[in-house]
Amino acid sequence: MVEVRYFAAIADAVGKDSETLDLPAGATVADLRHTLATTYGPDLDPMLRVCAYLVGDELTRDAATPLTARVDVLPPFAGG
Repeated sequence: MVEVRYFAAIADAVGKDSETLDLPAGATVADLRHTLATTYGPDLDPMLRVCAYLVGDELTRDAATPLTARVDVLPPFAGG
């Protein structure tokens, strides 16, 4: 089980701030992206490709990164 937390535009796109997904041991960021695109529709995939993923204490965009118990999905932020 992986707790997935969504922020900003990605939270709006999926319609929630978090959920728990039943992903197999050894699942990666690529597996998470595939699951989310399958669940919420292929229009979500382009957004997921530009997101950063906070996996444990590591911020990554590497699709091969193994997931931990919690993953934050972070779309690009504009700041000032």
